[in-house]
Amino acid sequence: MALQLNTEVQYSDNIIKILKDTNGGDAEVTKSSITKILSQIKRFQESIRKNIEENYADFMPNQTATDAYIDEGEQLVRESEYLLQTVGNEASDALRQANSELTALMNEFREMSLGLRVSYRILKVDDLFQCIKEANSHKEYLVVLDHLGKLKTLISCESGNDVDRVFERCDCYNTIKIKYKAQANILQQNLQQRFEELVEFTEKPYSNAKCITLQVSKDVNQVQDIVMALFQARYNPVKMCDFLMEKCFEPIIVKPVSLECNEEHPDYVQLTISYSLKEMNKSLRPSYVKVLENIKLILHCLANINVSVSNEQQVFSIIGDHIKHKLLNLLVNECLMHAIPKNMSEYEESMLAEHVIQFEHFLADVFLINAETDRVLSDFAEKFDDYFREQFSNKLLESAIDIMRKDLQDMTLIAEKNAPEEVSTNPFLFPCCMVSKSTLELIKLMERILRQSLETKDESFLNVIGIILNSYVSEVPKIHEKLLESIPQQSALFFNNCQFLAHWVTTNSEKDIPTYPALVNTLHMTGSKYLNVQINYQQKIIMDILKDFDISDAHTVGTAPLKLLRQCLRQLDLLKNVWQNVLPDATYNKTFCDILNDFCNEIIRRILAMEDISATVATELSELIGVILEKVPTLYKSQHEVIHIKSWMKLEQLKIILNASLQEITEQWCEGAGILTVNYKAEEIKHLIRALFQNTERRSKALTKIV
Repeated sequence: MALQLNTEVQYSDNIIKILKDTNGGDAEVTKSSITKILSQIKRFQESIRKNIEENYADFMPNQTATDAYIDEGEQLVRESEYLLQTVGNEASDALRQANSELTALMNEFREMSLGLRVSYRILKVDDLFQCIKEANSHKEYLVVLDHLGKLKTLISCESGNDVDRVFERCDCYNTIKIKYKAQANILQQNLQQRFEELVEFTEKPYSNAKCITLQVSKDVNQVQDIVMALFQARYNPVKMCDFLMEKCFEPIIVKPVSLECNEEHPDYVQLTISYSLKEMNKSLRPSYVKVLENIKLILHCLANINVSVSNEQQVFSIIGDHIKHKLLNLLVNECLMHAIPKNMSEYEESMLAEHVIQFEHFLADVFLINAETDRVLSDFAEKFDDYFREQFSNKLLESAIDIMRKDLQDMTLIAEKNAPEEVSTNPFLFPCCMVSKSTLELIKLMERILRQSLETKDESFLNVIGIILNSYVSEVPKIHEKLLESIPQQSALFFNNCQFLAHWVTTNSEKDIPTYPALVNTLHMTGSKYLNVQINYQQKIIMDILKDFDISDAHTVGTAPLKLLRQCLRQLDLLKNVWQNVLPDATYNKTFCDILNDFCNEIIRRILAMEDISATVATELSELIGVILEKVPTLYKSQHEVIHIKSWMKLEQLKIILNASLQEITEQWCEGAGILTVNYKAEEIKHLIRALFQNTERRSKALTKIV
């Protein structure tokens, strides 16, 4: 160590003498100097030992001023350090020649020097405790905090050197640590108490409401000093954060509140929040603009506490670490998502995304969030258009489902001027028929979607049309399941509705409705499926009636078969009444032709199954067929439509055969070239001849002609 006499404290006469002795290399003089300084160190340690015992061992009242000890200790440390360096470096040769007594004195000196350093640290600790006591008496909490910081450095012993190790083994070390922790707790309690005097959070409950008051002192310097000291003293803000989140932010986001901010009082700023505790109707949800304004007001009221507690942290950033994730997610899910426009006009005028970005900048500016990492609001703003499309599409789909739930039988006539002849030659014309009024509502909704897609040039809306139509074919059969099964008119209307929707899609195919060919096919197939189910059901009704159609009596048919035929015809007449004015003519005619074909075939099959038909029975069977031939044409608007029933001519010919002679039958067969050959097989004619005529030579000859 280089000694600078002009700047350092003047050393004692010992040091000057040591310098001279060292230059001369006199071991005796060096020994004498070391003995003298050891004596001074011993005396110093003896004098402070009592002080240590009183304060950290026996806890006696401290009556000794520590300043003198500290000054003396500092002087001895400087002298001993210089002596050690001088002896160790410049006079090493002389020391090696010193006798064993000098070596022992050096070892003792080193030990005492270490003890001196420990003693000096203990005195510094004691002095700091005295300073803390003084600062506490004057409520100088920042000074106390600074002293506690210095104490912590002295107590921590993190370097692990000899002084630290000896200090940690001292009897007083644990007591010092306890006393330090006690002072730290006292400081935190004092700061907490003072903070609560300057910043008041109060809650006043009522039977069905609650009133929250935030009050912050306008004494900015004092507030900020206390807050800074409080947070630097490792204050746990969880209770405060929970209060702000649960009592303030959450209510103003999810329900209407009354919020008043009073800044006129000379001593403090006061904010009052009042709200009901009752379950609120969702329609009363506050506007997002009001919610954002109220959050800003709360943060404005608390602005005085938003001080910097370190190079990287503000008070609001600490609060944000505890509440920002819940706050931002609640704000998005319970407020902003509900503020998304409900229709296109609102969407075009909406400033929601811009307001959200501005609000995020505000939160970042006050350090409640980190602009780079906390992007919940930015993500919402970026996805705003997608959210709108999704919600708008869902709203449209909800409207469509509501329409689908309406009664199918609330119907109206369409395409009244489109004659069947024109429809058959022009595929772009839809036939005159009845459709549910709800179908027209659905088409009106989809046409609005088409217009909006065209106006906004947003093709994503076209996807909604596909979703609506696919929902129609899946949901309507579920919604109206029982009626579709039990009421024939329902299935006819559903068939027409599906065909009309398919026609509308085809008509608008140039507007790029996604997968329109598949939609058209699905609509056609679904409508036909449920109409065919009803057709099969009606056919089953007819067949169930004919189960009891018994014409096996060889002498007479009786009245029962006629009653059953009339019952079948009444059933068909009822079906005509609910279908004829609903279905398109072509569909109605084809449907009835299919049902009547099965009906006629069953009658023909029963008669052809008879083995013996007497003249009387033949006449009665002819009359039964006559009833059918007379009634069935009346089931059509144009009676000539009966010719499209595949078995109609066969039934007419059967009536003729039942009344014809053997010769007339063979003439109409005309060796396989006659009129009967169109609908009958040779075996069927032979069977009828055997059943109608007795076994004679004439019959045998006639049978030979039926080939």
